[in-house]
Amino acid sequence: MPIFLAPLNEEITITHIHGDGKTSKHLQDLGLTVGAKVRVISKDKGALILYVFGSKLALDIDTARAIMVS
Repeated sequence: MPIFLAPLNEEITITHIHGDGKTSKHLQDLGLTVGAKVRVISKDKGALILYVFGSKLALDIDTARAIMVS
């Protein structure tokens, strides 16, 4: 499922990242890689706040659409 549909405050695992090389590289630089454990801690119509590797990270919804989780 896309990360923006994930329930709040549950640990989820990134299973796939869609997108061009630039988007994939940007997400990888942020620590969002296949196999990474993350939590969605806040959702807004235009953004998600994630908790990953001990840090909070904000993603706009268009970027978040590239991340699939389970």
